[in-house]
Amino acid sequence: MRRAWLIGTLVFLAGVAIVGCQVERFLNRVVAGPGVPPSERTRALQASAMVVDLHADPLLWGRDLTKRATVGHVDLPRLRAGGVGLQVFGLVTQVPLGANIDRTDPRWPDMVTLLAVTHGWPLRTWTSRLERALHQAARFDRIVDAAGGTLLPIRTREDLTRLVAERRRDPSVVGGLLAIEGAHALEGDPTNVGRLFDAGVRMIGLAHFFDNAFAGSAHGLAKGGLTEKGRTLIAEMARRRMVVDLAHASPATIADVLAAVDRPVVVSHTGVRGTCDNARNLSDDQVRAIAAGDGVIGVGMWETAVCGTAPADVARAVAHIIGLVGADHAALGADFDGAVTTGFDATGLPRVTEALLATGLPESTVRQVLGENVLRVLVATLPRE
Repeated sequence: MRRAWLIGTLVFLAGVAIVGCQVERFLNRVVAGPGVPPSERTRALQASAMVVDLHADPLLWGRDLTKRATVGHVDLPRLRAGGVGLQVFGLVTQVPLGANIDRTDPRWPDMVTLLAVTHGWPLRTWTSRLERALHQAARFDRIVDAAGGTLLPIRTREDLTRLVAERRRDPSVVGGLLAIEGAHALEGDPTNVGRLFDAGVRMIGLAHFFDNAFAGSAHGLAKGGLTEKGRTLIAEMARRRMVVDLAHASPATIADVLAAVDRPVVVSHTGVRGTCDNARNLSDDQVRAIAAGDGVIGVGMWETAVCGTAPADVARAVAHIIGLVGADHAALGADFDGAVTTGFDATGLPRVTEALLATGLPESTVRQVLGENVLRVLVATLPRE
């Protein structure tokens, strides 16, 4: 078994070396299904709403995000075409090759190391998860510069106010907020949160596919809760007014965090077991607990999250959340470019709006889901200036 695993790993490494920067074509696919073009009503709603997507990972892949690509799911032209006003950009620093939603061992070979090597990242990123996060944050800053004022970094409540005003003047303006996917990027040291904050990061997901020094993952080996370091990190994030993200967190971590914080949290990209029952998704009790703290839940757009790739699958999960806890706690969290296959890219988000309206939700509720709920939480949590 061990020999077969080693051979398989070597074959995979060789394949990555061969395809190099083309690996994304295999990992971030769009499988387009039948769809009806959005109605005039939907297009008008999408154009007037402040659409927020709580999670996408395009900074991992090395594309020029100022130009429209034929691969992956997200770039600035496609965000504009989909009506997105604010995109949360995830910074991914380690993904074991054997990652799965049930049990993931962090000792398995790491895909981000392979990407760092094949994409020509600086040598310091080959061995440091913190440096990988800082490298992607610096890349975001370069994209902001290249976008010529049409991509605004969101770091404060004042930035949010400016973004809303700028979009009234020019709908092509998009905001970008940086988030860490997994606190393992801190390399076991809670004080490293300061370096991430200075680099523009304003949201931290405590866990990704495996348990780390701060928190247990829903997909880890032990699936424990917050550690003492994790509690220190939560306190430091509160002091700096950074958003806590419970995507991928274990049930014990979710419970521990909700008992420890006095501000809203987000679950940036997930599904709900009420419509798609698996270990990746939130139970009804977890949905209720997050809503009780005025948090928001970003519904994903890939099969594991919603048991399908159609806009109607997304809308069904959103409707389930609303049925449980009301309209104030559902949001969108696509996980575009997160090594997932979807039924549409960012340009297809109006189809999700169409599907939400088709469930019978009033336009006021759909506006909340599209972005108003997230804006409420960001205003309550981000630094003032």
